[in-house]
Amino acid sequence: MVLTIPPGALGVLAALSLALPTPASAQDSTNAARRVFAAASLAAEEYAVGVAGGRVISVAEVEEARLFIGEARRTAAGLPAGLRAASEAGLDAMLSLVERTAPPESVEVLARRLGEALAAGVGASLEPVPEWALSLDRGRDLYAAACASCHGAEGGGDGPAAAGQTPVPANLTDRALLAGSSPLDFYRRVTLGVAGTTMPSFEGALSEEDRWAVALYASTLRLPPARGNVPVDLATFGATAARTDLDLMASLGHAGPADDALLARIAAIRRAGAASQATRMASAFDRVRAQLAEAVAHGAAGRSAEAGSTALAAYMTFEALERDLRPREPRLASELEQAFTGLRLDAQGGKPARKLRAAEVHLVTLLDRAERALGAERRPADLFVQSFVLLVREGLEAILIVGALLAFLARVGASRRARDVKAGIGAAIGASLLTAVLIETVFHLSPADQEVLEGATMLLATGVLFSVSYWLLTKLEVAKWNAFVRSRVQDAVAGGSSLALASVAFLAVYREGFETVLFYKALFLSGGGAGAAATMPILAGMGVAALVLVVLYVAIQRFGVRIPLKPFFGITSAFLYGMAFTFAGHGIAELQAGGFVGTTVIPWLPRAPRLGIYPTLETALAQGLLVLLALAALAWVFLVEPRRVGRAAAGETRVPVPARSGAAAVPDVSEPVPELLGRGELELIRSLERMDADLAEIRSEIARIRARLIGAPQA
Repeated sequence: MVLTIPPGALGVLAALSLALPTPASAQDSTNAARRVFAAASLAAEEYAVGVAGGRVISVAEVEEARLFIGEARRTAAGLPAGLRAASEAGLDAMLSLVERTAPPESVEVLARRLGEALAAGVGASLEPVPEWALSLDRGRDLYAAACASCHGAEGGGDGPAAAGQTPVPANLTDRALLAGSSPLDFYRRVTLGVAGTTMPSFEGALSEEDRWAVALYASTLRLPPARGNVPVDLATFGATAARTDLDLMASLGHAGPADDALLARIAAIRRAGAASQATRMASAFDRVRAQLAEAVAHGAAGRSAEAGSTALAAYMTFEALERDLRPREPRLASELEQAFTGLRLDAQGGKPARKLRAAEVHLVTLLDRAERALGAERRPADLFVQSFVLLVREGLEAILIVGALLAFLARVGASRRARDVKAGIGAAIGASLLTAVLIETVFHLSPADQEVLEGATMLLATGVLFSVSYWLLTKLEVAKWNAFVRSRVQDAVAGGSSLALASVAFLAVYREGFETVLFYKALFLSGGGAGAAATMPILAGMGVAALVLVVLYVAIQRFGVRIPLKPFFGITSAFLYGMAFTFAGHGIAELQAGGFVGTTVIPWLPRAPRLGIYPTLETALAQGLLVLLALAALAWVFLVEPRRVGRAAAGETRVPVPARSGAAAVPDVSEPVPELLGRGELELIRSLERMDADLAEIRSEIARIRARLIGAPQA
């Protein structure tokens, strides 16, 4: 087909891209250019719907095309003088084609050339399509708040405010009409509004991200529920945002009418481009790092121009993140901006590769800090699970210890002294709350050293977590746990001092309380601070865990429910070690950010921020030490200690029966044990002897308490 473009129109656009000044630093010029191009593109789209075969088939669509061109011409007034004049000439050429009922392809070509010329004029992309859109849930909420009143809850154009509107709101469920529209087209309409209708511009009411989210959601209303596989090359929003349904069908190799199965697959492709805020941020950070590495590689190879342009592209990618970062960490945002500028100038100036790599290391370190500040590296589900398990583990241990204290007092007839235990528990809870206030106050009083304080807190939490994890391993056997509890309370009861018994309860509960405060402080820090993205899942985990603890306490006290200690201790020990490993990486990274620890980047090391893994020598050494300690602990608990006990048992031929304390002296009546007696039988005999010894101690304690109560001398 021969395109009827007026003579000289393309020449005007060529001159526009070559001769006009480049106001790259003027953000308002870039915004105006984007609006001009968006309106021109919408004009071409509406015109394509309204004209076919050289004749007008929809007067309304052609009229909308004229209105969009008029809107673009008004917006062009915000451009610099030379750029404005050339843009107006290009738009006039488009209007001339519309008035002559020219082929739609010629209008589309002219709009595309106008966009290319404007992009060259302002030195920026006019359609910054994100690789990931926001979640469809966010888009649905925005649609319900801003669009459903006119377009209807399901998009049928039948909302409560639609009555009496001329023209009526668009039916967003019309598959045939909208098969040629892409999410980008919806984004343009949301941004600019629709001239000649009641649909307003949402540019001032919604952020760019929110406009993309509602545009993606609106573009799915005409599609059935998602079903089917998504090709890898169509799995990101950046790859599909500008593609219509017809384009996607062609990419899938389909020609002809679409059936429900194909449309369901198109819906799956649309939904695959959506992502959570955390995923979108993590993807953006990864892309910035990749672009920085590419810029340094260009510079090392002597390609200064490519290095400079790639460094600029990295900064432009970071700009979307900077909007979220600057309100939280203005100093860090400024440092990053200066570092990007320095790298770009060094790359363009042909600086040696060594200096470029040093600049890259500095930028990567700052980007890691930014990623932690924005909470992009921790998923809400991770924070919820960690918060839940932390409180359940610490709280359940306190419940078990307190329950054992009270049960022991009941068995020896000293139930009245339960008030001493309760007093110790109350004091421990109050001290734990005071500790939380003091820790939070210290952090607020020292903002200049915040990174160092945060790093020290997470490293302290690492040490405590690892020690608790190892302690749990040593208490996997129920007999060992019972011996531990008995040792905590026996001396206090025997001493007869209320303060002693209260102290046992206080220390048992406060230790758990202090650990809980410390662990939660580290968890908040590793989750990106006190932002809602980190706070809500952590608080939710705490709330659910508290409810579970209440249920467990009631079940244990009223129904005698027994907790399977061995699997519980084993699982929580592994979980706490995993948290220690993560906190170790985050803690070293914070100390690096504060300049307290050096940063030695090792490019071949993996990067997994969710696990606290960063490609630096310092974090690798800290986490490597934890791995070695964990292996040593496992070897001791499961290999060395059992063999040592086994050798000691194998050397015994007689098993002594321990004398009962508090009773008459018992002769040494050791009983012979057959040489062929197996290890299992030996363990059973020793368990029975321990039970016998425990019963003897209880009888002795009862006799002592009875003697004190009646004032008679103890037998």
